[in-house]
Amino acid sequence: MAEAAGDAGLGPAAAPEGAELAAVIGATVPTGFEQTAAEEVQEKLGSASRISRDRGKIYFEVPARSLPQVHRLRSVDNLFVVVQEFKDYQFKENKEDALKDLEDLVKKLSWTDPLKVWELNNSLKKKKTKRKKHNLQSPASREKLSDGGEEGGADQNNTNDQEDCAQNPVAVEPTSGQETENPQGVTSRNGVEEEEENEQSDVKVEVQASSECGTKAGDGQTSEGEAKVLRFRVTCNRAGDKHSFTSNEAARDFGGAVQEHFQWKADMTNFDVEVLLNIHNNEVVVGIALTEESLHRRNITHFGPTTLRSTLAYGMLRLCDPQPTDIIVDPMCGTGAIPIEGAAEWPYCYHIAGDNNPQAVKRAANNVCSLLRKNESKDSSSALGVPLDIVQWDICNLPLRTGSVDIVVTDMPFGKRIGSKKKNWDLYPACLMEMGRICTPGTGRAVLLTQDKKCFAKALSRVGHIWRRAQTVWVNVGGLHAAVYLLRRTWERAEERRPFW
Repeated sequence: MAEAAGDAGLGPAAAPEGAELAAVIGATVPTGFEQTAAEEVQEKLGSASRISRDRGKIYFEVPARSLPQVHRLRSVDNLFVVVQEFKDYQFKENKEDALKDLEDLVKKLSWTDPLKVWELNNSLKKKKTKRKKHNLQSPASREKLSDGGEEGGADQNNTNDQEDCAQNPVAVEPTSGQETENPQGVTSRNGVEEEEENEQSDVKVEVQASSECGTKAGDGQTSEGEAKVLRFRVTCNRAGDKHSFTSNEAARDFGGAVQEHFQWKADMTNFDVEVLLNIHNNEVVVGIALTEESLHRRNITHFGPTTLRSTLAYGMLRLCDPQPTDIIVDPMCGTGAIPIEGAAEWPYCYHIAGDNNPQAVKRAANNVCSLLRKNESKDSSSALGVPLDIVQWDICNLPLRTGSVDIVVTDMPFGKRIGSKKKNWDLYPACLMEMGRICTPGTGRAVLLTQDKKCFAKALSRVGHIWRRAQTVWVNVGGLHAAVYLLRRTWERAEERRPFW
């Protein structure tokens, strides 16, 4: 039977009468920055986090009243409330038996409190939804479509390792957490590196469990007069090679049992509730989504061909530990994801962003304007502005004083959509030399993201007298196996290319 299938993990029992409602929250985060996210949760919510074995996820418990603060976390992409977790779920070898166990599991889960948390979260989202509808009509949205940065982002390549789902009578499309126009964004599957992807089958599918409509109100529905029949979908995310079933089959059968249990109506696109079934080897987590779209979209309205996710930008900035009054430079800012995130979270630093591409500088400036408008709408009494300047410049000849910068944070060209691998062999060492020149000897630091690791290692060996590698974080960027390097400036004097002042 299902209750003997595995040891239950996180997922609190129903709260006693009068007790405060608590929630175990699951959060997807940029792969490699799980510890950063856990530190942010501890710092801002006072809760300890557990990092999942399925990379790119953390779990923490908070009172339900803290949901607004949870949504303001800078390091998380998507949020869900955990219904229950099984840390060592024993799947049957026979496919029919394994799927029957998943069906039976639906009736045995404690849905009541997680659905209360979902209802509370839903009430918080109503104002945001109105703003979102308004933004769809904005010129910023129209430019986003015409910029050409959305041409089927790297996440579309994720189909390479999908299971055979075309034969099944179910619909398969990117889930709401995926970022199709964000080739520089960490994939929503979080935690499956490129090498692992060859061995694992990890695919998100949205399954309409049945075309039949439920007519009765299920648990967690409102009961004003005639109760509303909720619409739902099931999203299955499966990783591991020892399962006898596909993600499609698990989502279909689990979804059918959810529909039968609650008498909800299955609807893939206009759904009220998204039930998540996450299966990673023998770890099974059932949850209910709390975010409709990834929180990393918060800053960017004008996209380019390589727009970095704001959550990854936050992780990179936090890695270099900005202090008040620090001067932080992004010499290859693109659409401005890093400096805008920095100005929003570290307003007591001064941020300078630049790029050699005039179109990129324009997009970054437009994104700053969008942020200012958003700030004005929050506090109409004053438009405070942001401590950020954007300049067009040559990365190898920066118009900045020698030793005047505390931190350099940038997303270096991978040599795929921007530039080329061949050009990187000359560009990388020249960039590192110039960054070394402007950074303060002894205390300066740099956090650099690149997928061209071989070229970067060679370039770093050429400038080893001015930069020391302190830490490397391996990340998954749009399906690419990339690295974030934390470098520390030595006391050695850097050679000056020409006198600036």
